[in-house]
Amino acid sequence: MAAEKSAKLYLEESAFEALEKDFQEVIDLLKGDNTLEKFRTEYEKLYAVLKKSHENEKRLMEKCRQLNAELVVNSSKVASLSKLSKDDRGTISSMKTEIEKAWEMVDAAYEKEQKAKETIHSLQEEIARLTNSMEQESGLSSSQEYNISDLMKYKEEITKERDQLLSEVVELRQSLTQATEQQQDAERAKNEADQAIMQLQQEIQMRNNEVSREARKKEKMDKELKNLQAEIVNKQAEIKNLQQRIQNNKEEQLKMEQNLKEQKMLNEKTGKELEQFQMRNNKLVQENEQHSVMFQGVVQDLQKKTVELKARNEELTQMHLEISKMNKVRAVLQSKLRAAEEKKVAAGHERETLKSQISGLERGSATKFQIIILWFLLQNLNKATNAIQKQIDLVKLHEQSKKNLEEEIQNYKNEAQKQRKIIYQLEKERDCFISEASDLKQKVLQHLKDVEIREVKICDYEKKIEESEIKLKQQQNRCETMRTERNLYSKNLIEAKVEYFSLVFPSLLILCVFFFFLIYFYVVKRKVINERDVLGSQLIRRNDEVALLYEKIKIQQSILNKGETQYRQRMEDIRLLKLEIRKLRREKGILGKTVANVEELRQEVHHMRKELLREQTRCKVLEEELENPLNVHRWRKLEASDPSTYELIQKIQRLQKQLISKTGEVIEKELLLQEKEKLYVELKHVLARQPGPEAAEQLQLYRHTLREKTKQLKVRDAPCLWIRGCWVW
Repeated sequence: MAAEKSAKLYLEESAFEALEKDFQEVIDLLKGDNTLEKFRTEYEKLYAVLKKSHENEKRLMEKCRQLNAELVVNSSKVASLSKLSKDDRGTISSMKTEIEKAWEMVDAAYEKEQKAKETIHSLQEEIARLTNSMEQESGLSSSQEYNISDLMKYKEEITKERDQLLSEVVELRQSLTQATEQQQDAERAKNEADQAIMQLQQEIQMRNNEVSREARKKEKMDKELKNLQAEIVNKQAEIKNLQQRIQNNKEEQLKMEQNLKEQKMLNEKTGKELEQFQMRNNKLVQENEQHSVMFQGVVQDLQKKTVELKARNEELTQMHLEISKMNKVRAVLQSKLRAAEEKKVAAGHERETLKSQISGLERGSATKFQIIILWFLLQNLNKATNAIQKQIDLVKLHEQSKKNLEEEIQNYKNEAQKQRKIIYQLEKERDCFISEASDLKQKVLQHLKDVEIREVKICDYEKKIEESEIKLKQQQNRCETMRTERNLYSKNLIEAKVEYFSLVFPSLLILCVFFFFLIYFYVVKRKVINERDVLGSQLIRRNDEVALLYEKIKIQQSILNKGETQYRQRMEDIRLLKLEIRKLRREKGILGKTVANVEELRQEVHHMRKELLREQTRCKVLEEELENPLNVHRWRKLEASDPSTYELIQKIQRLQKQLISKTGEVIEKELLLQEKEKLYVELKHVLARQPGPEAAEQLQLYRHTLREKTKQLKVRDAPCLWIRGCWVW
């Protein structure tokens, strides 16, 4: 069982160490993220509560083991006490038989004493008789002197007998004195024995009463022990239930931690996704805005382009009309061109003919008139060729402009097609972005709902942990009450044992001394005295050791009490410091709210002071004018009459009242300002006095030293408890 318990404890310790490592890893992970600072603090609080419950569980297990050991020790002590009570009953019965024997011996000595008294009385009577007979014989007459010789002989014989009797009387007197001394000794011994018997009877009565009381106590203690055993069984069951609950809580906590880790991962993922989605959403919003702007621009461009297209379509229709006209013109021009070409060809032929004619005329020296005619003909021919060339150039220009217009129309059509495609693509993207934004909003809302559900679960788990802490505190209080009761019972048991031994040992010694005094066995008496001395020395030494141990126990108990009082004081100081910190934080918040109004109050006070000075100067001037009027008729109106003195007095009183009210308001404002300044200074001092991280570290050091002191006290108490157990055995 012990091996299984130790194995379980080792497994629990290893699991708790692994939990501590996981906690440290989680804390290290959470330290870098400022957004999860609140979660980290709550997680640290939860871990601190778990650690405290684990330490309380270990302490309760240790107390249960100590209680089981003390129960075993107490049961063994009760068994030894029952054996001792049985042995004491045997010794009491043997003492009673010995007392009866002593009483028989006292009765025999008394009978011997009575017989000796009777013999002494008979001898005294015989001596008196003999003296009387001697006197009678001495007073005889002379007639009886014939038997003098016989009488002398008889006298000698009688004197011899008398001497013998006197010697016997002396011996008897000596024996009587001895007997009287013996009687006195016997009476003293009897009285002492009676007193001892009375004392023994009283002690026996007391012992019987104590035995009955001890029996009742034993029965009560048995009942209490049974109740304690039942309570211990119940406590063990409760402890098992608590352990099971703690195990369940640990499992739930592990699950919670896993869930928290998963939730944390999910939160991180969702946070990252949210950030990504927010970034994407922001980008999409920006892009959407840009696209909307672009879309509006495109719509405007489209409107412009549609207007332009309409204009271009109109232009195209006009162009088509013009082209049709141009085609007609071209057809006409082509026909004209053909005719002109034909004319040109004909003119070329004519020119050739004319050239040939001119050359012929030149050769044949034609007349001047013919040359002039030919010159006019050539001029007309050149004009006709120039006009034809111009017409050809115009036709080419029209064809070129037609081609350009057709190309522009095709380009406009292509651009319009592209713009339609872009608009369709942008509308598609806008619909996609809208759907993605709605999906992201739904996901964000879902994640927020999951976070709220997880927070509610965490609050429920915190409530469960608080309930388990309350139950653990109740169990600790019950264990403390059981410990105090056990200490009281152990103290009562030790006191009863001390009283029992202090009452049994002297009675045994008295009975032994009395028994050996009656029997007159010197050797046995010496042995008993030696044993008594040895036992006395051992008892003295044991008492000294016990006194030293009690002194040590008292010292250790006083140290423990001092440590407990110091611990309570420290805890009270911590509680007071926490209350003061809360109070100071509250005051800080209040003062922080009021500090914002200090500047306004200062400005108001400054203005009020200015107004006060102005009013004071005005009042002084008015008082000086009232006392020493420079111009009596200065205030007088030309059309009005002088005011009465009553009106002037009323005005002065009204002005005085206004002045008093203004001065009162100024004083109140100054007092308020002084109070605010005092509060500000106190807040500064309080903030300067507030415990920082150094005080927290000092508190941690105090806790660490207090734990070490408690461990040292436990180590010191262990040998004392062992010695106490050995002394009780």
